[in-house]
Amino acid sequence: MSKTASISAAKFSIAISYPPIPSPKGSPLLTQNRQFQWTNTGNHIYPVIPASAATLLSKSGYQVYWDDAISTNLTPSVWFNQLLRRRPNLIVIETKTPVVKYHWQIIKKIKNHSSAHWSPIVVLMGDHVTAMPKESLQNSPVDYVLTGGDYDFMLQNLCDHLTHKTKLEPGFWYRSGKTILTTGQFSLVHHQLDSLPIIDRELTQWQLYAYHNNNYRYLPGAYIMSGRDCWWGKCAFCSWTTLYPGSQFRCFSVDRTVAEITNLVDNFHVREIFDDSGTLPVGQWLDDFCHRLISTGLNKKIRFSCNLRFGSVTANQYQLMAKAGFRLILYGFESANQTTLDRINKNNRVENAEKDLKLAKRVGLQPHVTIMLGYPWETTAEINNTLYTAKSLFRQGLIDSMQATIVIPYPGTPLFSDCKKQHLLLSTNWNDYDMRHPVIKTQLNPAEYPRLVQQLFKGIITPKFMLNQVLSIRSFEDFQHLLKYTYKFFQKLKDFSS
Repeated sequence: MSKTASISAAKFSIAISYPPIPSPKGSPLLTQNRQFQWTNTGNHIYPVIPASAATLLSKSGYQVYWDDAISTNLTPSVWFNQLLRRRPNLIVIETKTPVVKYHWQIIKKIKNHSSAHWSPIVVLMGDHVTAMPKESLQNSPVDYVLTGGDYDFMLQNLCDHLTHKTKLEPGFWYRSGKTILTTGQFSLVHHQLDSLPIIDRELTQWQLYAYHNNNYRYLPGAYIMSGRDCWWGKCAFCSWTTLYPGSQFRCFSVDRTVAEITNLVDNFHVREIFDDSGTLPVGQWLDDFCHRLISTGLNKKIRFSCNLRFGSVTANQYQLMAKAGFRLILYGFESANQTTLDRINKNNRVENAEKDLKLAKRVGLQPHVTIMLGYPWETTAEINNTLYTAKSLFRQGLIDSMQATIVIPYPGTPLFSDCKKQHLLLSTNWNDYDMRHPVIKTQLNPAEYPRLVQQLFKGIITPKFMLNQVLSIRSFEDFQHLLKYTYKFFQKLKDFSS
């Protein structure tokens, strides 16, 4: 398995890489993204787990390069020449379904430049290769495929294996000659999150991601993840359930999470933090966390935002969250039809949505919802019901912002398996799985869905909604945020243009 002689960690260099992928569709929103999109909004999202991996490897004595050519807008030639100058021993690339074929070509180019002086080892990781690890080994000269979502623990294990012959843990796929081998099914539960060092934000160039993100109102902003990833973790469409099955959910302690926030506030003067755990830990953890934000005075220094599930917190907890400095709450609304929520295993009731939105708005929180169109079983009437309900909630002032996308059945998800069994897939060319157009047979013409998504975005811009946005302005920063949001709103419409 090992492809290097035993060398010291200090002489072993690692590039955590996001190679450039130019496209007329826009920029690949690859990092920290469960549902891949090409985007024209200019958003950059901080990749928390790869950043944790870079930090852990650096703290363990390895030489680490943070190599995000997408966020730094490098051209392919500039990026590749930079890689040739650095000559890392190990190149790590996070991939997703719509760009995996691009990454295969990039790996072939890297390998074609191997020589006696530089013969790098290449690793692929991410939800697509976790679902289909053998595929990348068959279609590219990649050396290792890392499965599961704990990139930090597993990359350290791999580097220790390559430098000191440490035994590989379960979850790796690799080749021995022409034979493809695996160390077995990955397991996350033995990885203790509190043992990880606090992320080195300077090493991972946090400024690249601190300003160009719709989730931030107060700048600079930063991402954290207090949990991996969602304590439900069973939604049939979510690509990250492949990486983090709900049965293996873990979270950092409240003490460790508060320590990370304190580091961001004291050392980087961060003013807004977004917790991108699939769902924020709730129950006693949430109560203790809110009380700690209040007792430490952090609630006066930052605004805090997160993902949350409808029906998971009480009215009293919403009040406590508002007091603790929470601002934006992202909910997975997905559909206004109970049949659809049941079929995608959302484990929620339609009526919980309006109830929670009212509770959140009552205490001054700002709800954001995600909606998807293109479920293969939904009728025109059901689609219209979702459109009508979303617009109604906006008219009532219960929603502040929205993300609308087209349903994509990513490999490894129950939705993909069901669509494949029922012969509903319109394409198995992974390049098509980019949320621009349906890849599932539906009861509507596939060409209708980009128009419906645009219609949904345009339909929320009512005079009352615009008035509510203007009345929400309390500072010059609020005004700036509204201008930026308006600009990115119209840029977002381009993402679903014909």
